[in-house]
Order: sequence, then structure tokens, then C-alpha cells
Amino acid sequence: MTYACRGIRGATTADENTREAILAATRELLELLIAANDLRPEDIVSAIFSTTVDLNAEFPAVAARHLGWLDTALLCTHEMAVPGSLPRCIRVLIHWNTTRSAAEVRHVYIRGAQNLRPERASLPAQANRAAEALDIPIATQS
Repeated sequence: MTYACRGIRGATTADENTREAILAATRELLELLIAANDLRPEDIVSAIFSTTVDLNAEFPAVAARHLGWLDTALLCTHEMAVPGSLPRCIRVLIHWNTTRSAAEVRHVYIRGAQNLRPERASLPAQANRAAEALDIPIATQS
């Protein structure tokens, strides 16, 4: 079995700049990424979280720690402040050791971030069910 380090992308938006809103949005996103890719914490090498500059009430990585990513290298940063860009956006890039091909990786874009990369945001059935249970709008493949 050959392992490769693959990147998984995802994005969401927070309703407001509060600790609770940032953690809730990040947790939803991570839960869907876990369901879509069958992620296990021990296979995750690292994760880089970014937020737009209007989100600074909490580190999104705290949500990953709450999910048990205790031995995973996590980093938070701010996105470039590009005029007209999506506000209150949280993005993640997960580095994942897996036997899956790059084509098998499922990226997740939810809430206000649905239109950032809709061509990369289809979800398998188990993640769709998780999104429906959480009442989360998701992007679908176009």
C-alpha cells in the first residue's frame, strides 16, 4: 500500500465575529470534511486555517482540538484583504496521509463559501446526510 500526502480544501462562513460563531462554523466544516473523506486524526499531518481579517474573536484551530486533533500541527493566519472578497470566511487546508488518489479527495464548501469552488465541492452520500442533519447548505458539483 502506497501512501501520499494529499491536500483537502474547505471553506465556510461565520455568522458573526464571536468565539461561538467561529467555532460552530469551523466544527461544521470539519465534521463534513471528516465524513466526506473518512478522516482519522492519526492520518492528518497538519492543517492551516485562515480567516478573513474581519474574524478575530477566536482561532479556528480550537475547533479541531475539540474534535480530538491533539497531535496534529495546526496553524491559523489571516487571508489577504482583497477588495470585494467574501466576508467572515474561514478556510482550511488539511494535509492528509492517505492511499487515495487526488481525484478521490472530497473538498467541502458550505454556507456563504459555496460559490468559491463549486466545481470541487461535491460530497459523497454520508457527508450529504451529515450536512442535512446539521441543516447546512452545501455546494454541489456543476
